[in-house]
Amino acid sequence: MTRSESRHFQGVLQAKQAELSAFARGLDDIRIEQAPDAIDEVQNATMRDLAIRNLDRDSRQLRLVRDALRRIEDGSFGLCLRCDELISPKRLNAVPWAAYCLRCQEHVDRAAAAEHSGDSGGDFAEAA
Repeated sequence: MTRSESRHFQGVLQAKQAELSAFARGLDDIRIEQAPDAIDEVQNATMRDLAIRNLDRDSRQLRLVRDALRRIEDGSFGLCLRCDELISPKRLNAVPWAAYCLRCQEHVDRAAAAEHSGDSGGDFAEAA
């Protein structure tokens, strides 16, 4: 990967990091409020659950972005963490925080799905 490509991805990742960090500050949506009406209680609980899921998703993605920025710093960005092959530029343009080539990502996803369903048939637990 050229230095200019590396700088380009670093800028994209830093912008995504700033965006996700701003969303992570939205903890007000998780506060627990008592409502006089049972229907309002259910609605508040549903909105709170949605806010928690969104925060969880954003924090996982923020971790992946920070990991990608560390790989830029150590010079391993663009190399698959599983097979050490180059990650295609097309994939990196679509998912700049990708840690795996497409083939290995499919293995990671299958392993994560198997683990989630209770079957421990894979050697990876985290998807990128």
